Amino acid sequence: MSDPWQGLLDPGETILWQGRPEPGISCGAGNIMTSAFGLVFAGFALFWMIMASRAGGFFWMFGLIHFSVGIGLAFGPFLFGAYRRRHTWYTLTDRRGFVATDLPVVGKRLKSYPIDAGTVIDFLPGPPPSIHFAEEFRRTKNGRRRVPVGFERIADGTEVYKLMRGIQTGGTAPSAAETEE
Repeated sequence: MSDPWQGLLDPGETILWQGRPEPGISCGAGNIMTSAFGLVFAGFALFWMIMASRAGGFFWMFGLIHFSVGIGLAFGPFLFGAYRRRHTWYTLTDRRGFVATDLPVVGKRLKSYPIDAGTVIDFLPGPPPSIHFAEEFRRTKNGRRRVPVGFERIADGTEVYKLMRGIQTGGTAPSAAETEE
């Protein structure tokens, strides 16, 4: 059986840690705002459908699309985040951080981000901890917004952060197994 990392790693590059995000639903400030808007939107659509149904006929059914969108906005951020984490894998080498995803429609993706002395590393203690070490820009209807990239919701975040700091300082970064000893 061949090495799946063959051809992806640079000569001499070594894998220090591999892991996955903790599964489950998480709740952030952005999720709460989107969900609140979704509930209000769905509530208004439901009210409109009830009022339209009193007139008779099937005109009330036009409200179903709006009601569905509202429910999607209310619960989608929580459910999609958990689904995305379940289909995400992380790898840290002595030079880069890799984030791999396998999502429907988008497909399999593997992105790598260099880690060196100039890399800004943000440690978010959690629970569970997250480490951001890069940024991407995503398109929005009003332009672009900055999105932090890194290892989200990892159980052994403190050890991985130590490994990353070791890479930055140019010291020999121990493997994750060695830091647990």
